Amino acid sequence: MFTPKTLSFLRSLKRNNRREWFHERKDQYNTLCREPMIAVVERLAADFRAFAPDHLADPKVCLLRPYRDTRFSEDKTPLKIHVGATFPNRTLGRMNGAWFYFEVAGGWVWIGGGMWRPDTSQLQLAREHIVENLDEFERIINEPRFKRLGGLQGDRLTRVPRGYAKDHPAAEYLQHRQFMAFREEAAQFATSKQFYSQLRSTFETIAPLVRFLNEPLVDSLRTERRAYILDEDTTAVWGARKASTS
Repeated sequence: MFTPKTLSFLRSLKRNNRREWFHERKDQYNTLCREPMIAVVERLAADFRAFAPDHLADPKVCLLRPYRDTRFSEDKTPLKIHVGATFPNRTLGRMNGAWFYFEVAGGWVWIGGGMWRPDTSQLQLAREHIVENLDEFERIINEPRFKRLGGLQGDRLTRVPRGYAKDHPAAEYLQHRQFMAFREEAAQFATSKQFYSQLRSTFETIAPLVRFLNEPLVDSLRTERRAYILDEDTTAVWGARKASTS
């Protein structure tokens, strides 16, 4: 797993955030950072079967690339100063819906999950699902382990979104633009003997929220696919009939 040398390398990377510096030390990066990340992801792949079977844990898909996308950023430093991995829903794919994520940097560890930047349609589906299943949602976010983690977090609107009454029973949740739960630790946490067990436990605590948020999105996607298949079948049938009568 991660060692003090991992953290030392990431701190050095922050001070020397240049491609040439990184390329000269690519072997160190692979040994100290990438290989421990792969080990964690592969271990989670086995453990996800117990509490998050709908989520993918594959190093080829989940690991973050070391290079930053600087096209639309004022910060033009080329490299990420942390290593991390995302764990998407198998049906929705990467960066869609709710998912799990963790990262290790020279100065911190972040472990969490939920819905980070949903587009307008996904956010609306999540809100409607909360309204229709408010009791279930509140059971999830009021579970003692979840509350000890910090409860429901994420950016919020200053008022209830259009289309909902100000005194709606779910008003405080409808104001959310993000639905997340997470913990932040000192960097040394990544090198502790408890790191993996705490990572797994945190994901397991967040899993009911992630599963709940993805339910309407997966259902919607499956409905769209069924409609597409039916439309294709109907087109094929009419095409065959037209050909037979011409």
